[in-house]
Amino acid sequence: MPTFIIARLTFIEAIRRRILLAAFLLGVAFLILYGVGFYIIRTEAVAERPNTDAINATLMRGGIDNFLALAGLYAVNFLAIAMGALVSADTLAGEINSGTIQALVTKPVHRAEIVLGKWLGFAGLLAMYLVLMAGGVMAVAYVLDGYIVPNPWTGILLIYLETLLIMTITLMCSSMLSTLATGGVIFGMYGIAFIGGWVEQFGALLQNQGAVNIGIVSSLLIPSEALWRRAAYEMTPSIAQVVGISFSGPMFNASVPSQTMIVYAMGYLVVAFTIAVRIFSKRDL
Repeated sequence: MPTFIIARLTFIEAIRRRILLAAFLLGVAFLILYGVGFYIIRTEAVAERPNTDAINATLMRGGIDNFLALAGLYAVNFLAIAMGALVSADTLAGEINSGTIQALVTKPVHRAEIVLGKWLGFAGLLAMYLVLMAGGVMAVAYVLDGYIVPNPWTGILLIYLETLLIMTITLMCSSMLSTLATGGVIFGMYGIAFIGGWVEQFGALLQNQGAVNIGIVSSLLIPSEALWRRAAYEMTPSIAQVVGISFSGPMFNASVPSQTMIVYAMGYLVVAFTIAVRIFSKRDL
């Protein structure tokens, strides 16, 4: 099928541009640095309380491990989002400006198949990257302290959904804007979601409904940060969820998005992809 041929070519193009190689080498460097930091921080934190009884020591150790694991996954989440935006920002806009897209549109293939093929190629690339990075962070936590992140697949799938969402919105913008404009729009939208998420957390801690509403509105504009906070909550131990102590990277996860937000994000992705197909199909190349 033309769609899968384009997906394969998109993946091969990423290899030709050394995107996979660069991601792999930098990913390995990140995991080495993270492993060293994990070991040092955990060792120092445990050493500060040598006389703690067994139960409290176990709880403290689990809390430290969970915090460090989620901090690493927080960094992986951002790196995956950045990669999703960078690899797809130029895929339509750049090829339209350079004229190389005409080599595809002149073939007996629908424009919707071109967009879908590129989307599938990038989706496969991001899946490989996320498995390497998120799996590496979880492997470091397990090897160094025997810690197993709760609900790892649920958390990784939510992070993957967030990455696909950003990549799809980037593809949509790339179908109608230049590469630079697409990058500006995407990182501007992500910045709104990021700041809105932090405002919502502080609003929940201070019981300020106005601040919480700001975060909710920003999540409706683009639900990327909400997906990460839900993923962090899913990867938090049950006992911490019950007492309301969970982390979303460097801070407490005081306001947890509902399951409805996940459904909303899926619908958002579908709408963004549909708009990308519609605009690209009607655009004068």
